Amino acid sequence: MILFPAIDLKEGQCVRLAQGDMDRATVFNDDPAEQARAFQRVGFEYLHVVDLDGAFAGAPRNARAVESILAALTIPVQLGGGIRDMRTLSSWLEKGVARVIIGTAAVKDPSFVREAARLHPGRVAVGVDAKNGFVAVDGWSRATRMSALDLGKSFEDAGVSAIIYTDISRDGVLTGLNIEATLALADALTIPVIASGGLASLADVERLLQPDCRKLAGAITGRALYDGRLDPAQALAMIRSAMGAVYD
Repeated sequence: MILFPAIDLKEGQCVRLAQGDMDRATVFNDDPAEQARAFQRVGFEYLHVVDLDGAFAGAPRNARAVESILAALTIPVQLGGGIRDMRTLSSWLEKGVARVIIGTAAVKDPSFVREAARLHPGRVAVGVDAKNGFVAVDGWSRATRMSALDLGKSFEDAGVSAIIYTDISRDGVLTGLNIEATLALADALTIPVIASGGLASLADVERLLQPDCRKLAGAITGRALYDGRLDPAQALAMIRSAMGAVYD
């Protein structure tokens, strides 16, 4: 169980959106590299970064901020947002991103995902961003008629390293993870699933550590860390204790 702190980038700043709405952005830090260092200092072992402007534009828009984060850290970084062609994907991997997340292009150009996973084994994840069970693309601004389950299943034989499942309706509003839908997706797939959207408290972390959630590869948390609702040291201690009990 990996707990990923999230840095969402908008115009070079660390922000959090409410339900993916760019007009409902709260700025939490104007120095992404320092925010990344703070997450590493407290003990996080993997960072989740999204170029929000890139997700809407279809190409990277916060490259300088991402590069500053990569230069500041020794822990791995997974990056999503605006990665829709092989040149962009390969460039980020060469610059030190540990894993890229393909979202919109997974719907529009699934062959790109398959080729990327073949060329870069273990370093390509698919972002399944859903509202009411259906996938949204282009920075969550456009709904599709494809279900989250169908999108996940379409990559079962592609060699992707993870599915990052986000319930858009819960993202950034601190209502708790959609455990039921996340577990249903994890039960249906052999690809590891990471939960995202709504993690709000230590109670949510405790829920993730229950036996039925052991099939999940991790969870992403954002706003709860920034506004102090989730104490990172306590959360990480809970996870270490639970994982130690599992393997003892």
